[in-house]
Amino acid sequence: MVQAYCVKCRAKREIKDPKVVTMKNGKKAVTGVCPVCGTKLYRIGATL
Repeated sequence: MVQAYCVKCRAKREIKDPKVVTMKNGKKAVTGVCPVCGTKLYRIGATL
């Protein structure tokens, strides 16, 4: 699983329901939600 920093929890969390997205500049990123608080998480450069 991919981890990202949750700003609300102030800790690294595993991304729930991860989805690979492509940014405008062509780089890959993973987006999802925090399993604890439900905040959106975003990890640039990581792929599944």
